[in-house]
Amino acid sequence: MSLSKVNASAATLTKNRTEGSVVPTSGMCVTCVDGCIGMCEIGKSAYRGHEVIYPQPFGVITTAAEKSYPVDYSHFNIMGTVVGAYGIEANSDKAIFPRVNLEVVIGHDKNIRFRYPWIISAMGSTAIAKNNWEGLAIGSALAGTGLTIGENVVGMDPEAVIKNGRVVDTVDLKRRVKLYQDYQRDSYGAIIVQANIEDTRLSVHEYSIEELGVECVELKWGQGAKDIGGEVKISDLKKAQMLYTRGYIMLPDPTNPDVIKAFERGAFKEFERHSRVGMITEESFAKRVEELRKAGAKYIFLKTGAYRPADLARAISFASKYKLDLLTVDGAGGGTGLSPWRMMNEWGVPPVELHSLLYRYAKYLAEKGKYVPPLTVGGGFTFEDQIFKGLAMGAPFVKLIGMARSPMAAAMVGKTIGCTIDNHQIPVYIRRFGNSKDEIFVTAASLRKELGDAEFEELPTGALGLYTYYERLAQGLRQFMAGSRKFSVEHISRDDVAALTRKAADISGIQYVMDVDKAQVEEILNS
Repeated sequence: MSLSKVNASAATLTKNRTEGSVVPTSGMCVTCVDGCIGMCEIGKSAYRGHEVIYPQPFGVITTAAEKSYPVDYSHFNIMGTVVGAYGIEANSDKAIFPRVNLEVVIGHDKNIRFRYPWIISAMGSTAIAKNNWEGLAIGSALAGTGLTIGENVVGMDPEAVIKNGRVVDTVDLKRRVKLYQDYQRDSYGAIIVQANIEDTRLSVHEYSIEELGVECVELKWGQGAKDIGGEVKISDLKKAQMLYTRGYIMLPDPTNPDVIKAFERGAFKEFERHSRVGMITEESFAKRVEELRKAGAKYIFLKTGAYRPADLARAISFASKYKLDLLTVDGAGGGTGLSPWRMMNEWGVPPVELHSLLYRYAKYLAEKGKYVPPLTVGGGFTFEDQIFKGLAMGAPFVKLIGMARSPMAAAMVGKTIGCTIDNHQIPVYIRRFGNSKDEIFVTAASLRKELGDAEFEELPTGALGLYTYYERLAQGLRQFMAGSRKFSVEHISRDDVAALTRKAADISGIQYVMDVDKAQVEEILNS
């Protein structure tokens, strides 16, 4: 059975003519007919060429792979128990799930505090991130969780002021940081600014630290969606030309007179903006970390993607050697913005395999007495069961779960509901809960009481959507943890999950479900 879906996908707006009869290996219709208008990916590529490499329509969608990997987190189950309790007194009146503590503390000084063990790993320069930033920033800040501003935000900002190759003022980055900071409560959470090679050339981190008061910065080696630089589409000629002058790779060349004519007559409607790929060396990495510390960075993170095992080893080794405060490792298939569709499906190490390797490398360093930075793992996490499994698989090293598409979805739905309320066009499916945000959003009453009427009324519904989604995740995670008798995140361990297949057990090192508790079972039966 093919693990990949080839030649037809909602992501590329393509489909097979003979949808019920498709060749598994090629994805082609069993009968390819002369006269077909070309609805499949091959056909569409025959007239739109390289445009079909990317998911469509850009700017209003997030996208992730639809490949079925041989092993995923559904191949593990959470183990509960009827005895004992960790992190609380083993008393039925006290060990109740609302008392599970989900707080996580990281940082070299143990001063970064998250109310929940997850983080939005990065939302960068894509239009969909910019258009939903209010919901993402305010919702994350109110929830007390981390939010990372992704790559190329400054370079893409037409109002950014750049002098002598260095950014001195921005509109978009300043807005993104301030929205989070204005709603941050009791010092919980963190706003993190990420930088790729283009951002580093513009001194984005230095600007963020010196001008915006950012304490957490993140170096970026890549992500799980692709192994090349960040990409977006640009539908405005003047903006494409501006980005070209800022040094971005623009395809086709927006300054070429023939290209300009072709664009103006409608031969194509979008330019592609590409970032360069980084060239990592330990010497340059160490130098950059030192530069950031001298610039005043209080905390330094690193994010890497689904690259080959040697690169994962480099990432955790460098993070250990240079005492970074967090390392994020993103499994293949992820993505929120624009990535080549086939690359998103067919490149990189999948999450379970990548996270299993990460655990091995972390354990190796720990056994050698070396510093192991707090770890974040990402790769399609959406619900509380997956969050528990991710924390357990990487325990005790994994402290946070990285998410992106699901928080974005929650913020977008919240925003859309707000629009339907304003337009008095609430769909029947939602109207059954009420006609106002106080009635529709289940967290509204508690937030209104906490913030007061005036501040609550100013909240965008996108933020309510994200905050309410997080409330659900927290409640669900507390229930799983109480069932495993783990009443704080630090007590979650690898034996809290079991592999459902021998294959999953071999890859992860997690015990096969039929082997769990063998010694203890024998002792109980012989007592």
